Amino acid sequence: MSAHSSMIHVRMDNDLKERATEALAAMGLSTADAVRLLFHRIVTDQAFPLELKVPNAETRAAMEEVEQLKSKGRARFDSAEDMFASLDAESDSLRNSEKPAS
Repeated sequence: MSAHSSMIHVRMDNDLKERATEALAAMGLSTADAVRLLFHRIVTDQAFPLELKVPNAETRAAMEEVEQLKSKGRARFDSAEDMFASLDAESDSLRNSEKPAS
């Protein structure tokens, strides 16, 4: 009995393909080897081998904010310093809210 095989055609960005092919070659794998390994894992585990999640409401809101800012061609902060100051303030606020009241 002869084994039958099928072809899979995938369209992707040239740069992504080149970078992935180089990384796979460094591991001693071809792109075809990587796809076969992926499919074997899917069959064996009956699951996709990477954790895929639906974004929660906070993440969806952040994604929407990014899209709006991109469409307006502007950043949320005027400088990197402003961004880091905001992150520091938020981090301090979280730390202070987690401390027990004395």
